[in-house]
Amino acid sequence: MKNRLKVLRAERDWSQADLADRLDVSRQSVNAIETGKYDPSLPLAFKIAKLFEMPIEAIFEG
Repeated sequence: MKNRLKVLRAERDWSQADLADRLDVSRQSVNAIETGKYDPSLPLAFKIAKLFEMPIEAIFEG
């Protein structure tokens, strides 16, 4: 699944660790999602969308 997570994170000048702390996941999980190696669970996708104040569809593409 393609996503805009890396771009959104960079726009806020957050490191992967910063984002991981905000989402209560590991930095490795953030890296895996950004690189497309892992698709987030639906609850985590909602958490990401809420954090960035965007709809899920604006962050993730099927």
